[in-house]
Amino acid sequence: MNRFLMLLAGLAGATVAFAATNVAPPPKADPAKGRQIVSTVCVACHNLDGNSAIPVNPKLAGQHAEYLVKQMKNFKGDGAKPPERVNAVMNAMVLAYSEEQMRDLGAYFAGQKLKAEVAKNRDTIEVGQRLYRAGDQAKGLPACAGCHGPTGAGIPAQYPRIAGQFAEYIELQLKSFRVGERANDPNKMMRMVAIKMTDAEIKAVSDYVAGLR
Repeated sequence: MNRFLMLLAGLAGATVAFAATNVAPPPKADPAKGRQIVSTVCVACHNLDGNSAIPVNPKLAGQHAEYLVKQMKNFKGDGAKPPERVNAVMNAMVLAYSEEQMRDLGAYFAGQKLKAEVAKNRDTIEVGQRLYRAGDQAKGLPACAGCHGPTGAGIPAQYPRIAGQFAEYIELQLKSFRVGERANDPNKMMRMVAIKMTDAEIKAVSDYVAGLR
């Protein structure tokens, strides 16, 4: 009986192991398919190469594919749940896209070359640099570089690449986090940062970020 039970247990374990090794991996992202979507839809706001012409629309070229997919999922929402990130245009745009199509879009934009912006206000460069690199311990404000890296390259999936982004767009997002209009940051991380910043500090660090390389 013991041998029989051991045999059954062994067969069950082998079956589970076989099933685990035969689970189909998700389809690999196809940048070419992503480009097709971009050329007919996204191009109007973000341009074909992901380098938007106006600050209200962020530059997507060179952004981490994983981060872009997360944002698209947040814009789309999940079934009956409302979108985590609210934007009337983007909420409508991504509604029809599957996760596979989102991965294709992310892969395409990630492979494009960013045409970076530049810092424009010399009077606030030092303030922006200090806040970015060291934060403000007196206010409990952490350094931006702690998550986005010394050059603004970010960390895939978790923290976006912000170097070379429109200063105006960065400023708008920080202010949106500060008042809670944007709330798709894990553990309220960005909201807790932005709420400690003044308008002047937000503007200074946003301009500094635009010039990062």
